[in-house]
Amino acid sequence: MSFSLAAVTRTVHELWPLAGAEGWDAPGLVSGDPEREVQTIHLAVDAVAITVDEAIDAGADLLLVHHPLLLRGVTSISGDRYKGALLARLIRADCGLLAAHTNADVVADGVSDILARRLGLVDTRPVIDGSVPGAGLGRVGRLEQPLTLGELARRVATVLPATASGVRVSGEYGRTVETVAVCGGAGDSLLGSPAVLASDVYITADLRHHPASEAREQAGLTGNTPALIDVSHWASEWLWLDTAAEQLREALPGVRVSVSDLRTDPWDFVIVQ
Repeated sequence: MSFSLAAVTRTVHELWPLAGAEGWDAPGLVSGDPEREVQTIHLAVDAVAITVDEAIDAGADLLLVHHPLLLRGVTSISGDRYKGALLARLIRADCGLLAAHTNADVVADGVSDILARRLGLVDTRPVIDGSVPGAGLGRVGRLEQPLTLGELARRVATVLPATASGVRVSGEYGRTVETVAVCGGAGDSLLGSPAVLASDVYITADLRHHPASEAREQAGLTGNTPALIDVSHWASEWLWLDTAAEQLREALPGVRVSVSDLRTDPWDFVIVQ
């Protein structure tokens, strides 16, 4: 059984409504003929050379990614620029490209929801409420049994796929933690949110020096700022793909849906000093 690319796009936007996307975001159909029949969908976090090759080699009719390839404005899709080269390869292979980004972050069973669930959090709620009850940016919940910060960090490392950058922690290894806030992807914009500040630990990706340093200094002064766990951006979002694939299989019966296991984290190795 197959569906038109237009019908698949509508289904994707029903699962992950565009109304939930941040104003700066660019989710939606990037390339492809809306009338093209779709029998096979391949999911990945990033549209990069290896995932585009993987989708084409698998004969996929659609590559559905989390990160929009054209998030920022471009003035050329020339073949000597990687975005142009990727689009050209997809178009020649008659493989569409569709992105579900922050609209997939905020929903129930979205990126942060899955991350929280895999870490064993219960009684979860959004860090920042969205327009729909139960939806919003990030999640905050509690561990069923308190852990030390070190034990939680080890759980994070076990749950997430391995990357060169691993898991970085700011806080005392033996500190007891119970209330945990998470945000899949880059989440330092939520560091000042009341739900994060009230948590024992905040888990996110791409924490920059100054926001992390300021949070650490504030904790030293007042003792009420959460410990920080910094993880790979790609790894924190990759967990969502399996759930997304199951939702697509249910919504599009007969369509084959596969998930990429390729690591698209940009770092290859680290040197420990």
